[in-house]
Amino acid sequence: MQSLTSLLGAIPAPDESAMARARLHIDGLLKPPGSLGRLEDLAVQLAGMPGLDGVPQVKKKALLVMCADHGVWDEGVAISPKAVTAIQAANMTLGKTGVCVLAAQAGAKMHVIDVGIDAELIPGVINMRVARGCGNIAVGPAMRRSQAEELLLEVMRYTRGLAQDGVTLFGVGELGMANTTPAAAIVSVLTGSDAQEVVGIGANLPLAKVANKVDVVRRAIAVNRPDPNDGLGVLAKVGGFDLLGMTGVMLGAASCGLPVVLDGFLSYAAALAACRIAPEVKPYLIPSHYSAEKGARTALMHLELDPYLNMGMRLGEGSGAALAMPIVEAACAMYHEMGMLAASNIVLPKS
Repeated sequence: MQSLTSLLGAIPAPDESAMARARLHIDGLLKPPGSLGRLEDLAVQLAGMPGLDGVPQVKKKALLVMCADHGVWDEGVAISPKAVTAIQAANMTLGKTGVCVLAAQAGAKMHVIDVGIDAELIPGVINMRVARGCGNIAVGPAMRRSQAEELLLEVMRYTRGLAQDGVTLFGVGELGMANTTPAAAIVSVLTGSDAQEVVGIGANLPLAKVANKVDVVRRAIAVNRPDPNDGLGVLAKVGGFDLLGMTGVMLGAASCGLPVVLDGFLSYAAALAACRIAPEVKPYLIPSHYSAEKGARTALMHLELDPYLNMGMRLGEGSGAALAMPIVEAACAMYHEMGMLAASNIVLPKS
């Protein structure tokens, strides 16, 4: 069984030759070169992923939703009852939540994974539970480093197993009351931003309570003193099981040379950590939408990612990832199904 170090070392570099061939093919399609804009760039990005065998393609799709509770909920940083995490996880198994509807529309299979829900085990939810909720980051670490390493490896192996079963496109999502607080802490640490710049309202936190949330993030960072150069350490100290789980999906997919569609603010935080753990993961990340959560643009700027959609969404759950999967498929359809200029005897003047 492969170790964490060996799996991280297995992340392949993009195939530059395949990307060049894809660009040449796309420039010869029945259209002015570049006229399909970022769809063309997405197809070239996909062609460079070794797990797709040199051409943009989508076979099976999987959306992995990491569910966990957070000790920092006790600090008054969320207005939703903590029990909502378990309730919504159960609703996901019934296909009733927003992400379930959107994933079904996209033809993606949902994988609802309990990495730390503070409740009894839920039938139909995949059990990777580390504990019933993580620690309160305002007073101590979210988890032990050993727990972080073990969960990261377990999620990576699960993701790689899905790849072996034919999944070629992954999406990530999360579920956990109060989880925008650790996400903001991660973004603050890894971008060097003050908490005031990255703390938002999450799931409709009243504006009068935001100052307390900012203070909690600052306290979490002061108490735990995470090292910005240690991505796994940041997750263990001021993150959470759900955030770490999403990081594992990204790293696991990348180790197979396969793409991962990000969701919103929580996934940006996880992606920042993933890129700190293994910078080689970056070419495999596909941004879906601009999260409306404060701090989103700061995180995206540091990731150097430009999402494809701007819908004013901040639901989380993987809803943005599901919504963007058809865009990935559109890039593949363009590549494979459009006619060629040469076949129609069209010669376009060079710009």
